[in-house]
Amino acid sequence: MPCIFVVEDSQDLAWALAEGLSLVGYSVVTAHNGLEALQHMRRQTPDLVIADINMPVMDGFSLARRVRADPLLMDVPILFLTVHSGFPSKVEGFKAGADDYMVKPFDLLELQARVEAILRRCGVVPDEERNRVRKGDAMLELATGVFRINDYSVQLTEVESDLLRYLMARADIPVPAQELMEEVLDYPPGTGDSSAVRWHIRNLRRKIEANPAVCISTVSARGYRFHSS
Repeated sequence: MPCIFVVEDSQDLAWALAEGLSLVGYSVVTAHNGLEALQHMRRQTPDLVIADINMPVMDGFSLARRVRADPLLMDVPILFLTVHSGFPSKVEGFKAGADDYMVKPFDLLELQARVEAILRRCGVVPDEERNRVRKGDAMLELATGVFRINDYSVQLTEVESDLLRYLMARADIPVPAQELMEEVLDYPPGTGDSSAVRWHIRNLRRKIEANPAVCISTVSARGYRFHSS
């Protein structure tokens, strides 16, 4: 069943959209701002995102840019649903990464038709693959936070799973601690103490490196790097 994320700060409209899309056979996850949506996406990859533009905490444009910058989400189509009908807003939306754009008020049947067209064009990934990250023999199940390699498996916390997801998606590339602070732990740019990252990485290593085929190495002055055979 295709999974659609509805990101809308109006709870009434989010509910109505979820109901309208569920009735025609879609699985729907709702979020009320871009940051909340991203946090959900770390554990469940959508087939389509329908997002408002003006939202608290993180707006639709910022959400689209974060999605397009994520190797595991960059191909997920985005449809903006907004009151902004002006040409500059549409241009900014498409530059941010939108695949389609609808203006409120809208007709539900047209929205359903556009959703169907986008999914037909972009395709739907089976659940068992969409919600897994693989690197070599290593696999992380996003929904459960279970990490597996060969005959070894271990349960991770949500933060550990989020960190490992990010590192596996960028395997063999050093990722700075500050980047992990901002992109995984959701600290505002330039804030936070990197010791929080070190603490979580230490716990993560203790769990996954019980199998010698996988490790997270520290690259001096460059960050952390995930390796797997």
